[in-house]
Amino acid sequence: MANKLYPRTNDNHTCSLKDIVQGENIVVGEYSYYHDFKDPLEFEKNNVLYHYPVNKDKLIIGKFCSIAHGVKFIFNGGNHKNESYVNYPFAIFGELWDHSIPVTDSWDNKGDIIIGNDVWIGHEAMIMSGVTIGNGARIGSRAVVTKNVNPYEVVVGVPAKVVKKRFGEEEIELLEQIQWWNWTVDVIRKNMDVLMHRNINELKKLLKQ
Repeated sequence: MANKLYPRTNDNHTCSLKDIVQGENIVVGEYSYYHDFKDPLEFEKNNVLYHYPVNKDKLIIGKFCSIAHGVKFIFNGGNHKNESYVNYPFAIFGELWDHSIPVTDSWDNKGDIIIGNDVWIGHEAMIMSGVTIGNGARIGSRAVVTKNVNPYEVVVGVPAKVVKKRFGEEEIELLEQIQWWNWTVDVIRKNMDVLMHRNINELKKLLKQ
């Protein structure tokens, strides 16, 4: 079961991301998956955009993440430099304009995109460069995420804004301490019922494991 390319029998639209990414600047945790109505195996080509090796920026996706069809990760190469007086990226057209300006001078480098564990990203959402999304967060369909999202927040809209937290502060703190995504397969199986049915008293018991 673990690390199967297609985790569900007769479902070729859902794939294990860890098993398909090849780029050295993309890191994906166990059990995270991507669903695509066409071909999920094209994730790296169709969904990770402007990710040029020259920038050395990374896409880091934690464990147990759920990524819906059409989600896009927009990297630094898709930006145009804010402090420039012009929008036109002269730096990438050195041959045309006969200059030796580094190509990376065309854009601002805002850093990596980091997705925590057990994050759900909805249909056609867009995650911009430099954004960190905390554990357990939910990103609404077609949201455009330009700022960091804290653990267990729900964000929607363009630009994405927080609409609520999934749980109370005590529950969030417990989940962050428990870090169930780091458990062994056997321990997860044993406690799956608790994880899937909200009961703070049962959640507290998991700290003792």
